Formats: sequence, C-alpha cells, structure tokens
Amino acid sequence: MRRTVFTEDHEAFRRTIRDFATKEMSPHYSQWEREGRVPREIYRKLGALGVFGIEVPEEYGGAGERGLKYQAVLHEELYRAGVNLGGVTVHTGLCLPYLVAYGTEEQKQRWLPGFVSGEIMTAIAMTEPGTGSDLAGIRTTARLSADGTHYVLNGAKTFITGGAHADLVLVVARTSPATPDNRRAGLTILCVDTGSDGWSVGRKLEKIGLRCQDTAELAFTDVQVPVANRLGEEGEAFSYLTRNLVHERLGCATAASAQAAAAVEFATAYVKEREVFGRRVADFQNTKFVLAECATELEAVQAAVDRGLELFETGELSAPDAARLKLFGTETAGRVIDKCLQLHGGYGYMLEYPIARLYADTRVSRIYAGSSEVMKTIIAKDLGL
Repeated sequence: MRRTVFTEDHEAFRRTIRDFATKEMSPHYSQWEREGRVPREIYRKLGALGVFGIEVPEEYGGAGERGLKYQAVLHEELYRAGVNLGGVTVHTGLCLPYLVAYGTEEQKQRWLPGFVSGEIMTAIAMTEPGTGSDLAGIRTTARLSADGTHYVLNGAKTFITGGAHADLVLVVARTSPATPDNRRAGLTILCVDTGSDGWSVGRKLEKIGLRCQDTAELAFTDVQVPVANRLGEEGEAFSYLTRNLVHERLGCATAASAQAAAAVEFATAYVKEREVFGRRVADFQNTKFVLAECATELEAVQAAVDRGLELFETGELSAPDAARLKLFGTETAGRVIDKCLQLHGGYGYMLEYPIARLYADTRVSRIYAGSSEVMKTIIAKDLGL
C-alpha cells in the first residue's frame, strides 16, 4: 500500500542516508563488528550531515523538527543496508528528549551544540545489576556535599549502551531514601562527564547481536558531579523517565518495522537467485506463501507505526497505544525475520549474510524499553483488567 506519512523532505533525507550507508558504512561494517564499536569519525560525519540535530531546537544548532519521522527514515535505510550505528539511537532517541525537556538554558547552551556536531556523544545509565526493569530498586547513590556545590556519586550500572565511548552520561541515582508509600521517590538524573575522577568503565559486554554497539558496565567511586549538572529537579527522575516512554517505545516500533522490511527485501532477493533441485527457491509454492505472509504482516506493522508517527507529532499518542505499537512491532518483526532466515537455508545462519545479523540484532527489541510482558501488562490495565 502507498505510504503517505513521509514528505519530499523526508525522502531527500532518505537519499542522503542511503548514500552515506553505502559509501561510509557498508564497506567497513564487518571490521566495526569485530572491534565492537563505530569509529568516532563516523559520528562527526553524521553530525555534519545534521542527523543528530533534527530534533534539537534551532537556537542550539539544530533543525527544530518535531516527531520521529526522520528517525523512522534513518532506521529504514540503515537496516536496508544491513548496518547499525551503535549508540546513536540512545544518543538521539533517549538522551536528547531529557536534555531538551529538563535542561536549563545554561545546560543546553553548554551541551547541545556539541551534541549536534557529534563532539559530545551521550548515553543514559539506569539499569543496575539485580534491578532490571525495577528502577525503584536503584542503589547508586549521590550525596550532596556539605557546601552544596556538588554531589558525590557511588555505585554501578550495567547494560549501558554507548557507555564505553560516551562523553556525557545521564546517570539515574538515589539522592534520598525512598518513602514508605513511594519506592520511586528520591531518584535524580545527573549528567556526568566521563573524564571525571572515580569514573570507570568495566567489562564491555559480549552480546549475541548488535555487535558494533558497545555495551558496558560502569562504576562510580566518589565521583564529584557539580550541582550545575543535575538535570531537572532533585528527586523527580522517575516521573521524567515515565514521560519519555511514549517516545522511546514508538522509536522501538519504528525500528522493528524497518527490520521487518529489510528482512523481506533480503529474502526476496535471495530466493530469486538461489537454486535448489534445478529450480529457483522463489519458484516453490512454499516460498511464495511464506513471503506473502511476511509481506502482509509488514504492511500491517507499517500502517500501525505510520499512524503512531502522526499521532505522536500532535501529542495524541497515549502510553497504552505506544505499548501496543512496541508489542505488535517487535513481536511481528521477530516472526517475519525468522521466516525470512529459514528461506535462506544454511546460509541464513552465516553472519556474512545480513539476515543472520538482523536475526541476532532484533531479538533484544522484545526485552529493552520494557519487555513484551511489561507491554501486555500496560495494555491489559488500559482494558480495565
């Protein structure tokens, strides 16, 4: 079906990203996966193209666009090329909304120009060993100094995307104890310079997918963080994190839609070229039926996500509907990619084929930003159950 969600400006951006992925990323991607990172110069080149500044207000060097349509185009073109940009999704999709919404004027002037150019890469540190999705269980502490000028940060985080190479990390820490009637009270976001004394990067975690996306453990030992680096009000972090979930989960859904579309494209091209028993794989009825099923599921996901993109721009996308989009998008992408890998036969299990990397990369989407089970709980609550 014809999609109407994108304008000519979005399509021009698509051509730019497609050209960039083809020339600057695809030839080197296997090496990046082996090294476990995207080179820093790639981020600077993306900054020069304006990719990081799309949603940044114009007064700080950005384009001032609202919504996630450009992010959706970025996802579609990167997955189409079989590549990934490491921690960029966290940089633009998770960290930026907090900086724009809760940063002071001085903080925005200090950080956003570098954010746009790629000179300052960001990450967010919430998850801790043993806490998982239970953010109220955070144990990392930040104690205000006697003179009130800085916090003293102590604790550890894990599963931090971009944590090994970020310049500025938004750390969620406990600045006061939880109250008996509210476990979520007392959490604060501190923006920490990764060059600070006492800041250390632990293991770079080995994952089954997203191999060029550095994921690390972080540790803080008496790290001094200026009060001027506190984001928003003290003790209000949990409410801030909750408000950004619609944005985050819609981003997950757009990525899932792009992943499913890439899988269908990869499989369709492969079965037209591969021959078995003297016939193209594409000529077997089973192949036609499987790809027909996948293409139909893809259309449904794209229609739902496109509607979500429109509602998000007008502020009408609700938290339960964002949960529905994430659940439907990621679960559907998982099914579609699995079927498309099967059509590749044994070659689908080889990492030299993009379908294999896509299969491994996509699996985590049903876990992060709220697992599928958490999404079902939110949706059931919306139904009054």
